Amino acid sequence: MYEQPDWAGIHRELARVGVTLRILHGEYADECASAGRPRMGCDRFRKQHAAYAARTGVTSGVEHRAGRAIEVDRAGKTIRIVDPVTGDGSRAYLFVGVPPIGRYASVEPTPDMGQNAWPRCHVAMHEWFGGSTPRLACDSLRTGVVSHPREGEVVLDDAYRSMAEHHSAAVIPGRVRRPKDKPSAENTAWHATMALAGVMCDRSFGSLDELRAAVRAWLDELCVIE
Repeated sequence: MYEQPDWAGIHRELARVGVTLRILHGEYADECASAGRPRMGCDRFRKQHAAYAARTGVTSGVEHRAGRAIEVDRAGKTIRIVDPVTGDGSRAYLFVGVPPIGRYASVEPTPDMGQNAWPRCHVAMHEWFGGSTPRLACDSLRTGVVSHPREGEVVLDDAYRSMAEHHSAAVIPGRVRRPKDKPSAENTAWHATMALAGVMCDRSFGSLDELRAAVRAWLDELCVIE
């Protein structure tokens, strides 16, 4: 007999931006494995959840509609910049913004990922997309999120909060101690953006503007791929 998860709790978690049944099944499977209990596969897990939704009358699929949210993060790789006159070298970071669905992406190079750079990158992302969304999904980064208690209100950095308020967006950090809450990991645009980071890190650029131009030319090609 399979271990039954807390379906009401599963459904509540699905209301969070980026949390999918695949993620929740993985957490359920890990818990079963730790306890030595039998678990159901992902397909059965999905069917059981659908049956629960039909039985209780709650909405069965919490789908992410286009234009409702953007997931933001920073790429792990840095890009080398070498001043062609002085020869001085530095590193640029890549700020990434992708919608939960689709293949459109925004990538903004920045000399650092400090508290001033973080909201500035969001503004550049909104300019690239031509608008903002009601929700911003991010990790619980100290850069923008001062405190994210398990219970209670999320506390944002002042600059990040002001930026979000200006764009009428709600910032929704990933759940505490849930590293699998990387919704964009299943997104075509996210994988392509990580490929972009790999391509760019093998090159050397003379300035941040030169890197930005190369990144945006690459993104233009991504967006027309069928």
